[in-house]
Parts: sequence; structure tokens; C-alpha cells
Amino acid sequence: MSQDWTALGRAITDRLEEQGMTMTDLANKSGVSLTTVRELVHVLNTRKRNPRTLAALSEALSWPSDHLTKVLRGQTNAAEAPKSEITALREEVRELRNRVTALEQAGR
Repeated sequence: MSQDWTALGRAITDRLEEQGMTMTDLANKSGVSLTTVRELVHVLNTRKRNPRTLAALSEALSWPSDHLTKVLRGQTNAAEAPKSEITALREEVRELRNRVTALEQAGR
């Protein structure tokens, strides 16, 4: 089975940015060593990982526990990840702005 370590690193990096977390925050929240987090983010060591490591990282990033395992196996990607509450709210505000603009233009 092929493993996409680059996709895994990108998924973690994108989610950290989205949630305003650092690698240190992730290490502390997940209980995974900072060295391991860095190795995964920067694709420095592609050795087999304990499934609990990826599950802990997934959960610390507010994903289902199997999400990073699926990303690694190519069964999903970060774009298919559940949206964070902030991302969902931003999209909703954007949609509401568009509706208000359309109503304002219709009333002119």
C-alpha cells in the first residue's frame, strides 16, 4: 500500500494554520513528541508510525481519529476534512454578505 507522506505533512500544516496552532501546541495537545510532529510536517522520517500517534494528532486537530491515517493512505485529502467551526462561520458570513448585497441592489 502506498503512503503519501507529503499529503500528510500538508494536511497537518494547513490545519495548524487554520486553527492558529503551532507545532508545539499540537505536540502538547496530542501528547505526541514535538520531534515526531516536526518529522511528519516536514516529511523528515517516513518510518512506520504507531496508529495511535496519527489518531492522537487527528483528534488534537479536531478531526475524526482515523483522518490522518486516511490521508496517508490516499483515501481522503485535507480538502475533504470536516471544516472547522471558524471556517464554516467565515463561509456563512460571506454568503450572508452576498445576499445582503443582492437585496440592496434589487431595492435600488
